[in-house]
Amino acid sequence: MTDLIIQGIGGRMGHALLEKIAARDDCRVVAGVDQKAGDVNGIPVYASVNDLPAGTKGVLIDFTSPAGAVAAAEYGAANGIPCVICSTGLSKEEEARLETASEKVAIFRSANMSVGINVLIELCKRAVTLFDGEFDIEIVEKHHHNKLDAPSGTALMIADAINAQAGGKYEYVYDRHDVRQKRGAQELGISSVRGGGIVGDHDVLFCGAEEVVTLSHVAQSRGVFADGAIQAALFLNGRVPGYYTMSDMLQGKLSCV
Repeated sequence: MTDLIIQGIGGRMGHALLEKIAARDDCRVVAGVDQKAGDVNGIPVYASVNDLPAGTKGVLIDFTSPAGAVAAAEYGAANGIPCVICSTGLSKEEEARLETASEKVAIFRSANMSVGINVLIELCKRAVTLFDGEFDIEIVEKHHHNKLDAPSGTALMIADAINAQAGGKYEYVYDRHDVRQKRGAQELGISSVRGGGIVGDHDVLFCGAEEVVTLSHVAQSRGVFADGAIQAALFLNGRVPGYYTMSDMLQGKLSCV
């Protein structure tokens, strides 16, 4: 049985996690962290990770904010608590602080906890190799109207994976409204749509002269992110310090494909 601590337990993802965990018999929630302390379904909730009782153990799952993510990782490093960091919008400096924390404790980091989106990324990497620069690449991401960051962390994660596979040759282009020239061969376009209650859609278009191949992922509920976070926490439990990603968790599955 893996003990879990949820930072952001009062939010939408916190509720999704509680619902998913309640249906499992391999993990349980022993504490929560949220701005409003108290309890949720009998689970003690503290206003800050620093308010957690001494001796609290388990894997901490964070679905909050960049500042919350850093606080969770640094608390985990100081107290030997592995962390699954799911928050988006982190700066390079904040990401660097997560990596520093991973020198002392296991940190699992992904901008999107959906297993499906990470399989999509692996497929994109293979497509980059197979098309060998002959197809233009565009990414279109769609999210609900409350999302603060654009482009999404997931879109950037996809773009970074594609660019790394291509040897770093692409330049990201986010806006073409005032450009009066043909598309450059080294461009990788990223477009954002915000509206309604869209949970998260990502399309990656590989555009050739006479054909287009589109790889798509549609998140139909927040449950997919909760499932991925739980799988990551179970994967992380007992791991040595280090910086882990979805690629590490999926490695065994991908080697069979």
